[in-house]
Amino acid sequence: MKLKELKINTWIGDPTNCYIIVDEQSKETMVIDPAGDMDKIQELIHIMEGKLKYIYLTHCHGDHILGVPHLKNHCGGKVLIHRADSEGLNNPEINLTPYIGLGKIELEADSRIDDKDLIHLGNLEFKVFHTPGHTKGSSCLYCEKEKCLFSGDTIFRGTWGRTDLPTSSIEAIMKSIEEKIILLPDETIVYPGHGMMTMLKDEKPIYLELKPKLF
Repeated sequence: MKLKELKINTWIGDPTNCYIIVDEQSKETMVIDPAGDMDKIQELIHIMEGKLKYIYLTHCHGDHILGVPHLKNHCGGKVLIHRADSEGLNNPEINLTPYIGLGKIELEADSRIDDKDLIHLGNLEFKVFHTPGHTKGSSCLYCEKEKCLFSGDTIFRGTWGRTDLPTSSIEAIMKSIEEKIILLPDETIVYPGHGMMTMLKDEKPIYLELKPKLF
């Protein structure tokens, strides 16, 4: 697997992490959360000799979806998002575009995904985890072969995603982390939607300590 990370500024003060994944044999490519910098994303796809197959959205917030229309128009690819967040793509009260200085986004998903769905890029297989909490349709992608998790805004280095936004829930995000994410192997690399990557073994103690207090 070839993996490139771009930190994209979206006027919210915390750059969004966009990930470009290429299967080395087939060159099939997936871009996760293209928040902007479309010229740079297209350049990297070209340099990596990629063929864009999927545009994967971990959730519907504007700081993760801004570049999708441009990328799809120029490179193709199917837009994937969990079905519970698909309605938020065109709802500014949910995707929050007016509140983060972005214009209205007109966007439709090509496929609405569900928990435990499998997404394939050549020989790479990614499993969908529905992880509600930051939004009701937040999701993560796990690749067992590469021992990595693309966690969106569900879990970060040392903390979890905001739960004071439309459709968010502190109870739901803790349940998602406790029942799905921290059950993964310790050596799993976590690539979050913002901030620095981390190892799951370094995050587990936070939630193992919190669990008796929350449930």
